[in-house]
Amino acid sequence: MATDKSPFYAVSGPGTANGPTLPVAGQSQKAVEIDVGSVKDGKVEFANWKGDADKPSPAPPAPCAPDKRIGFAIVGLGRLALEQILPAFVSSRHARIAGLVSGSPEKARVVAAQYGISEQAIYDYDSMARLADNPDIQAVYVVTPNAMHLPHVIAAANAGKHVLCEKPMANTSDEARQMIDACAKAGVKLMVAYRCQFEVFNSAAAALVNSGDLGRPRIIEATNTQVQGSGDQWRLRSALAGGGALPDIGLYCLNGARHVLGEEPVEVYAQIINPADDDRYKEVEESIAFILRFASGAIALCASSYGAHETKDMRIRLERGWIDIENAFAYKGQRMRVARRKDDFEVVEEQRLEFKDQFMLEIDHFAQCVRDDHAPSTPGEEGLRDQVLMEAIYQSARERRPIAVDG
Repeated sequence: MATDKSPFYAVSGPGTANGPTLPVAGQSQKAVEIDVGSVKDGKVEFANWKGDADKPSPAPPAPCAPDKRIGFAIVGLGRLALEQILPAFVSSRHARIAGLVSGSPEKARVVAAQYGISEQAIYDYDSMARLADNPDIQAVYVVTPNAMHLPHVIAAANAGKHVLCEKPMANTSDEARQMIDACAKAGVKLMVAYRCQFEVFNSAAAALVNSGDLGRPRIIEATNTQVQGSGDQWRLRSALAGGGALPDIGLYCLNGARHVLGEEPVEVYAQIINPADDDRYKEVEESIAFILRFASGAIALCASSYGAHETKDMRIRLERGWIDIENAFAYKGQRMRVARRKDDFEVVEEQRLEFKDQFMLEIDHFAQCVRDDHAPSTPGEEGLRDQVLMEAIYQSARERRPIAVDG
């Protein structure tokens, strides 16, 4: 046992059954609080314990109490829902899984058991109207094939539930408008799940461009490619997907350019290339390249393909530097470099940001919007705008000419 000669364990006040009472002799109250922390505005905070040479440690998580979190029903239990979205709810601070909607009762029961969901909170697509009878569910996350977004969003809205819908919002701009109208009529919020707008590197790049520190952006290069496997996938069926590489992965290039620049294109030009001997691409496009021209003079050069090795990068060329985001559109693995002049040299810095699950970030954003009655940052109108632009891109590819669009 330590004696009173130890400045670290000798107590300045009476001890307890579990040990000495802080503060400790030889230390100030402030020194002790560096590791003990203090409470401010309902959160525990710690003073920075690191030296100036190292980055400060992040604040501890401050999740809402379970009964304060927004309950979501997940509509569709496919690959994206099971591999990315449901795990994101586990780390969510403002949302929780409260129900499941699936066309497979067996799969729904298995998933419900994994996540502690009552079998009474399992629904099929034809019984979504019964969501209205479950006050524990306040919102839904629609993760079904693109063509099913319209009926599932409308069903959720009619049941009085707020809606987070996966991208692309729909197969057509007319469907997107119907979804917006249905949610407005029902008085519920509608958000499109543009996860990259919440991803920390994409957000940092947009903030840097918007700051003007590197001058005006002139050229954006955005590429999203992957090698598609078997033709037995709904993404290769036009009726279900609404298109091929463009709405599935090219949309990230389109929305990413709009997000970074903070403005709308005034003209689009596109070309589609399909392999003549590949039956997988009889209904949808394999590869597409398109140019977006903006009123500010910026140009975005975008390319997407189901036939090229995986690349998900974005590069922004500005007047006084450039920003390069590796894996900009991926689920993880992002890296960002920024180049600029410093005195007589060009300096290239790598920005090392703390990883945060982008699905969790978008889910928490929408949950807070529902709880605090705020408008989401990627509302239905954002999804509608991309639908209109994709239709112009397809028109340009068909007619082999630039198409003017409203900026």
